[in-house]
Amino acid sequence: MTRVKRGYIARRRRNKIRLFGSSFRGAHSRLTRTIAQQKIRALVSSHRDRDRQKRDFRRLWITRINAAIRERGVYYNYSKFIHDLYNRQLLLNRKILAQIAIFNPNCISIIYNEIIKKENCKKYLEMI
Repeated sequence: MTRVKRGYIARRRRNKIRLFGSSFRGAHSRLTRTIAQQKIRALVSSHRDRDRQKRDFRRLWITRINAAIRERGVYYNYSKFIHDLYNRQLLLNRKILAQIAIFNPNCISIIYNEIIKKENCKKYLEMI
């Protein structure tokens, strides 16, 4: 029986898979079947962790804002601050507020003082 030379398509597919797995360690970067399995696993993890990253950053921003607010006012916390921001219709997202808290703490204290001033005025008027 004569020898049949196969085409280049299968080799090209395997090379593409090997390029993806070139950064893996051990057999995960050498064996085609193992590379294919690791590729699926890596893509699933990256998709999952993109959502996770959004969650983690939001938690970090909330923590930073809360720390900055508690430094300024003893009995004031994050949830009251955000609630008062929405009542005053100051629509700043948490990312921007966290950056302000880190790089310009005076600005956070100005925002905080304005909110407190307005709240104290409302309470005073209600008492009268």
